[in-house]
Amino acid sequence: MSRKGENIYKRKDGRWEGRYKKGVAENGRTCYGSCYGKTYREVKEKLEKCKRQIPKGSSNKLFGTYCDEWLVVNQNNVKESTFVKYSTAIKNHIKPFFGGYQPEMITTELTAEFVNHLIEVKILSTKTVKDLTVLLKSILKYVASSRKIDLIEIATPKYTAKQIRVLSKEEQQRFIGYLSADLDSPKFGVLFALMTGLRLGEVCALRVKDISLKEKTVTVRETMQRIKNLDNDGRKTKIVFTKPKSSTSARVVPLTNMAYELCKERLRKYAMNAFLLTGSETKTIEPRVMQYHIKKYSAACGIEDMHFHVLRHTFATRCVEVGFEIKSLSEVLGHSTPRITLERYVHSSLEFKRQNMTKLEAIGL
Repeated sequence: MSRKGENIYKRKDGRWEGRYKKGVAENGRTCYGSCYGKTYREVKEKLEKCKRQIPKGSSNKLFGTYCDEWLVVNQNNVKESTFVKYSTAIKNHIKPFFGGYQPEMITTELTAEFVNHLIEVKILSTKTVKDLTVLLKSILKYVASSRKIDLIEIATPKYTAKQIRVLSKEEQQRFIGYLSADLDSPKFGVLFALMTGLRLGEVCALRVKDISLKEKTVTVRETMQRIKNLDNDGRKTKIVFTKPKSSTSARVVPLTNMAYELCKERLRKYAMNAFLLTGSETKTIEPRVMQYHIKKYSAACGIEDMHFHVLRHTFATRCVEVGFEIKSLSEVLGHSTPRITLERYVHSSLEFKRQNMTKLEAIGL
């Protein structure tokens, strides 16, 4: 039976619950934690253990405050889009779970509960959960350094990359035929991406000056994306232009004759600083609009499971099939190493595998 002052009571569902003071936030508000068990004695033992884990004379700062500090420290070290991603993840997932804890109370077992919560309750993908645990590790490392405490281990869920769809040669030709007929700006952008392997944001950010007809090249200088707007100006989102994904993503890509001819007519009509997709110096087509168009085009062609990144994977696979040297292909795609190209972007068709298998006949196999 509960005793006065212990803050232990029996719930309507039959379980026992004990509450304890975890700490005081900087705004003076007291934060509480709870322990649950089947019996009064079990909860009392858990409660005493939790109270012992709270460091005596420690700072009142809770983990949520350290999350805010970590964002301030790292704001100028990452791209704006990355900072928005971190801010959203901390606000929606990490602070709601860990924010009221004293840092010393965050254990490996508690982080395991967090991972299970994300998978079983939030129903997040393994990739998203892995990204969140990596972010949590970084914040905990900052806290350990600031608070002079040991860094705990976090079990990261195993992630198996999803196999990306690649257009078959027949689908590719059908799609090119559809896009080439009655070519408009969105169709041009989709077709140009398929011929160069550029990312969606890179295509949307291209300007006329980035195309050299003399050298038959396209220079990737920027990428465009729509991100959550953290400025208090009334807009929920905004378009930003930033440097490409990584240092190796800023690159010069040679154009095929077909891509060259595709660009030539547009370059005659547009000013050098105009966006390649629209011919306007102020207006372009943003990525989500291009995604809408590619779904519409693929549906018209009877091609299923299609999105913009399929074009990049298809381009890489076709390059390998015609004998493209992997190091060069890696640089064309803007990857930091050829390993990324081989592991993520090269998908051999059954036909290509069969062609290579027949080469064994030359040695009697």
